[in-house]
Amino acid sequence: MTAVSGVPRVVLSVSAPRTSREALRHLRRRPVVLGAALVLASFVILALAAPVLAPYDPSVLIPGAVLHPPSRAFPLGTDELGRDVLSRVIHGARISLRIGLVTIGIAVVLGTVIGLLAGFYAGLVDGVLMAVMEILLAFPQILLAMAILAMLGPSLTNAMIAVGLSAVPVYARTARGATLGVRAMDYVEAARAMGAGDGRILARHVLPNMISPIVVLATAGVGIAILIAAGLSYLGLGAQPPTPEWGAMLSGARSYLRSAWWMATYPGLAITLVVISLNLCGDWLRDLLDPRMRT
Repeated sequence: MTAVSGVPRVVLSVSAPRTSREALRHLRRRPVVLGAALVLASFVILALAAPVLAPYDPSVLIPGAVLHPPSRAFPLGTDELGRDVLSRVIHGARISLRIGLVTIGIAVVLGTVIGLLAGFYAGLVDGVLMAVMEILLAFPQILLAMAILAMLGPSLTNAMIAVGLSAVPVYARTARGATLGVRAMDYVEAARAMGAGDGRILARHVLPNMISPIVVLATAGVGIAILIAAGLSYLGLGAQPPTPEWGAMLSGARSYLRSAWWMATYPGLAITLVVISLNLCGDWLRDLLDPRMRT
């Protein structure tokens, strides 16, 4: 082992993720996960290139094309107003993925900060912060998001904020548990003995070594956030018409389940594929980053 000043670097290199070559080799041994990654990549491409790939404007009413079943002109059919379902599903990918990333970004940042402070300082700080998190955890996430939306008002932006805030307690508890384990490590004590301040210890030595479980949790959390946001839109609390969001499309299709099955089938299938793909990729990432599960 090198001098004390080099201890943090040694520990960081041990806990770092595998190289990209090892990750790809590990991925090839999991064909189901590889398929999920391809599905997820396809939706990302759809989201990025939505204006180019969508055959129609998602909000344009096409004359004489009300409730058309799937055909060559409209591969996924049209809705009750004559809008192309395929175009709306493609544009919905952009909205739904943005919802997932923004909401999880809110949850990860706030939850990690709270968990770091609670786990590092312990005592009164830990007791107060975790007491608040325990109270919030007593409520189901979608119910907590609905309560926040009731105060903010129904809209897509407010739905993202509400879903993100409702997920903070889960990330705070995870970050706290990881921080408690890292705080007791020798290299943290060595950095403190060398005169490093709390801010430097948290940023340089604690955060890099406790972030892996947060990353894994966030990967699966994106799918959960998309699902909850779709549920809120289905209830009329999230995206408002004519926004082509998958949950809002399902809400508009409720009255046409018998006569126009395609209106609900394709946005529902898109939600299912994205959520399952994210969960599978999250499981793979957990196996990749957890040293105990490496072979």
